[in-house]
Amino acid sequence: MFLQKLKEITTFIFDVDGVLTDGSVQVTDNGQSLRTFNIKDGYAMQLAVKKGYKLCIISGGDGIAMAKRFFNLGIKDVFLAAGNKVEIFNQYLIDNNISASEVLYMGDDIPDLNVMQLVGLPTCPADAVEEIKAISTFISPYNGGKTAVRDIIEKVMKVQGKWHDANPLAADSGK
Repeated sequence: MFLQKLKEITTFIFDVDGVLTDGSVQVTDNGQSLRTFNIKDGYAMQLAVKKGYKLCIISGGDGIAMAKRFFNLGIKDVFLAAGNKVEIFNQYLIDNNISASEVLYMGDDIPDLNVMQLVGLPTCPADAVEEIKAISTFISPYNGGKTAVRDIIEKVMKVQGKWHDANPLAADSGK
């Protein structure tokens, strides 16, 4: 059942804080928030874009640096400061002619709960809250910000025979 679901995925949607980061936020004296992203997650994300998958970010967090990070990885559908994730998700499906059954969503906390109940493959990092773990089809053995995103993208792409890049560039992961 799980392997069949992996074969049906065309779209990845990720939360940011606690999924693509470890959930820590450093705040500078001028109030700017700083987050740390994992290069291996970045490599997998840009490769998925190159291979034709749709990637989308839906996050309650916000910041110019976050938007730039995703833009540099080739991710065009970025929704930051998201108040209602379900509303954004539903509109994204309509705008892109996507069925919820072909969507993998990785979240880690209560704001992700309602949207995760709508997707074909709800997933989470190992350190997600219990409510999210309870509804997840797959729980990565890796924590948020520590390659949980790479883990699930790699699994999907390997099952679909799309994992290897014939001409990988070292620069692709650090964009």
